[in-house]
Formats: sequence, C-alpha cells, structure tokens
Amino acid sequence: CVVAMNLRKRKLESMGRAARDMIGRTPGYITAVRPLREGVIADYTVTYNMLGEIRREAVGRLQSWVKPNALIAVPCNITNVEKRAVEKAALSAGFGRVKTIEAPMAAAIGAGLPISTPTGNMVVDLGGGTTDIAVISLGGLVHQDGLRIGGDKMDEAIARAIRSRYDLLIGDQMAEEIKISIGSAYPLDSEVRMTVRGRDLEGGLPRSVEVSSQEIRDALEEPIRQITDRICDVLEQTPPELSADIIERGIHLTGGGARLRGLDRLIQTLTGIHVIVAEPGDHCVILGIGESLEEFDLLTSSGR
Repeated sequence: CVVAMNLRKRKLESMGRAARDMIGRTPGYITAVRPLREGVIADYTVTYNMLGEIRREAVGRLQSWVKPNALIAVPCNITNVEKRAVEKAALSAGFGRVKTIEAPMAAAIGAGLPISTPTGNMVVDLGGGTTDIAVISLGGLVHQDGLRIGGDKMDEAIARAIRSRYDLLIGDQMAEEIKISIGSAYPLDSEVRMTVRGRDLEGGLPRSVEVSSQEIRDALEEPIRQITDRICDVLEQTPPELSADIIERGIHLTGGGARLRGLDRLIQTLTGIHVIVAEPGDHCVILGIGESLEEFDLLTSSGR
C-alpha cells in the first residue's frame, strides 16, 4: 500500500504500483508514503484519502450519493482500537456499512479451501507487513496467531546486511528486487549472484557490488526463523483431530511472501508436513474478500 501525495495541491497524486515506483524519486512537493505499517494504520489522513479514492473509482459518477459497503481484511492479532481506526477511516471516506474479516480467513476463501466443512485447514498468509497463521474449521478460526513480520521486514534485513557488509546504502525498491531475484529460505541447487547498485556511505558516490544468494539467505535467516517458530507454535496448540487433517491436507501458503524460493521446502523440513503454495498466492486475500462481499449481510459485523 503506497500513496503519493501532492503537498502543493493537498491531494492524492497516485496510489498502488504507480506510487510505489515514485519512492525515492519524487520532487520535494510530492511525497510517497506507506499509510499502513505492519497491517495497521500508520497515517490516518493518508489512509482516509486512499479509501476515498477507492470509493470514487468504484462508484464513478454516483459518488455524490452512493455509499457502498466495505469489507476490509485485517491481521488476526489486530487490537480492537486498531480495528476501530480502520472502520472509522472507511466510514469517514464515504462508505456505508463497514465490516472486517481476518486476513487468513479471506486467504483461505480465495485459495478455494473447504473452510465450511468439519476438517482442519491451515493457512499461513505472508503479507508485506504481517504474517498470519490460522487453523480453520466449520467456517471459523479454531486457533490463530500472527506476528508483525512480513515482506517489508525482509527487505529491511537485506538493506541492513548490504550496508553492514559493503558500506552501501540501498533503497526499499532495490532491497525488494534483490529478495525477488536471488532471495531464498533454503539452500539452492545452484547459488546465483546479482549486481546491486546504491550509494557509497564513505565517499557518497554511486557504487555497485555483486552479492550472492547465500549472503541474502543469511540476511533473511532471522525474520524467517521467527515466522517458522510461530508456525510450529500454532501446530503444537492445534487439537489432535485437526492436526490429523492438517497432516493429510498440508499447510497452505498465501501472500506475496509465499513466493520466496525454498520457503515451502524449509517449512516442510521443519514440520514434516506437506506445504502447498496457493495460486495465485498474492491475490488470495483480495479474491476471498470479493467472494465474501457477495454474502455481506450474512457476515458477523465487526463494524457498523
């Protein structure tokens, strides 16, 4: 979630991928910010503007009098105060009724899992700001947990490692590109290398270095270890009957972080349970929200 704000005109310039491409490249009067951090609102005003723009795009010319319903995915460990802030921002932006749904539940629906049956389904949703883990049965969360570690923390770990090892400062986009290109959670059959460009901390001039996938894997070790430890904790607290279902059905990975090379193999090695990467993993939550919106009135109200 990235929004570019024009400070001169005091309005939203762009959002989404177009705004993300502006990070670090904008003139002084345009600022590209992330209104959501670790799954919760970090900048209320920018979030309000973003939701207002989404509403305008959805209803078009009818925006002056139409107030559509809103269903918003939130982390499973979000506090009531943080949840109310999300609902308030949506209501202030012109939406009618606002409800929330836990991200792993939306991901399970989007991945096509049979969540309404009396069988256990385990979902691990690795987003940009959070990782949510849940065991679902009969349409409810039997056990859930989460941590505020996701793709953003992995990018920060990569940038920190490059800075420490090479005295080279790189931006968020470069760190993400490194993660996508050569990042991994498990040793690769053939290690690869990549040229990284940034600013030399000592001389202040642009410089490039070549880094290996082994170095990036070492940089990602700590955030990945915290995620895998939490997955094991959830499995340990799952009722025996549902544990048997999970062994049979496997662990389902969703979210953009599920695409990290070798993450499924690492989790499978640590747990002894087959791991399935859902397709399309990074769209499962939004697809699940779309399906749930069709039954908006049947959802348990988290908002108004």
